[in-house]
Amino acid sequence: MSYERDIRIEFNHCDPAGIVFFPRYFEMINSMVENFFRDRLEHPFERITMIEGHGVPTVRLETDFRAPSKLGDLVRFSLTVTGVGRASLDLYHRAEMAGETRLEARQRIVWIGTQRRATPWPEALRARLQSIQEENPT
Repeated sequence: MSYERDIRIEFNHCDPAGIVFFPRYFEMINSMVENFFRDRLEHPFERITMIEGHGVPTVRLETDFRAPSKLGDLVRFSLTVTGVGRASLDLYHRAEMAGETRLEARQRIVWIGTQRRATPWPEALRARLQSIQEENPT
């Protein structure tokens, strides 16, 4: 079960040619993760970081840029949980518009504890992640 959001490509996302400057896609991916935790898991980043003192940094990100996105495009982003480890979470991202894939990315994030080291997912959160995991989203 993928999590989806539409993101409008804005001026601040673009280079002088009017196409998305590639690092901006990484900000959009991070926004997808943050909103996924808020909307789907009901465990927002402000709770994770400010109240619990934990974090979910990216430790791996592999990206394929398939086609450019331009200023004004409304791009559908999807996030799929593909693996739940002891302390890690594997995610698959796809961005597309009008049936054309613009970007695909595979990301691994890690739950870190107050000592800033990988630590096991809280059991309730791990169970929610496992319940929505898909093996092969592509």
